[in-house]
Amino acid sequence: MTNGLYDAIQRASLEKKKLLAILIDPEKFDLNEAASFLRTLPVETTHIFVGGSTVPEGRTEQVVQALKNYTAKPIFIFPGDHNQITESADALLFLSLLSGRNPDYLVGQHIKAVSKLREIDLEVIPTGYLLLDGGNLSAVARVTGTEAMPQEHVQHIVDTAKAGELMGAQLVYLEAGSGAHTPVSQTIIKAVKQELNIPLIVGGGIRTQIQKEKAYQAGADMVVMGTAFEKQPTNYGNIGRTYLNPFTR
Repeated sequence: MTNGLYDAIQRASLEKKKLLAILIDPEKFDLNEAASFLRTLPVETTHIFVGGSTVPEGRTEQVVQALKNYTAKPIFIFPGDHNQITESADALLFLSLLSGRNPDYLVGQHIKAVSKLREIDLEVIPTGYLLLDGGNLSAVARVTGTEAMPQEHVQHIVDTAKAGELMGAQLVYLEAGSGAHTPVSQTIIKAVKQELNIPLIVGGGIRTQIQKEKAYQAGADMVVMGTAFEKQPTNYGNIGRTYLNPFTR
């Protein structure tokens, strides 16, 4: 099934229109604050991602349904495992963790997801997912039992991203990890973007307007922000509203 959501991302990339996704961890989200949370988001927000490394079964669906009551923005599942898939969302990033060598996250989770995906109406977007070292031990590394790629290994990162495209990925996602101390460098973003013929997503450790703009300038087609709105929303200069924090209540 396709809802045209990937086509819209691809078109925005070709037209140099930058996209912004806000990532929500269902495990930390207060359903009762969905409307308040959505009002805090920057006006340029184009997508909402929902997912986390460890989420109780059924929780993702509850969060997506709560958000759907108050927004028409496309909601993408950004899953830590196959149990987070829900037909309430608009699309699924079908992530293959190319930076690691754990077969369960290269293809195992995908196989487990097939029986459910066969029965639901959800746009599935194959996505090459690369975890880069953000200066801390990320939840992704801990849960998957893999190591993040050192950011100084630029050519290896570029080659891995290109391999993902050649294997059929429609997106590449460079991720420094939730709460990263160091975002993905501009050098890496630029080098990967120059090699790819598909849209590039960059996230992890991007907390400020300046960091976001640097990622765009280096070549990111979409930037993903999450921690900025969980803990430090005032760092983002364009919000300008009182923040009601649904993550910590």
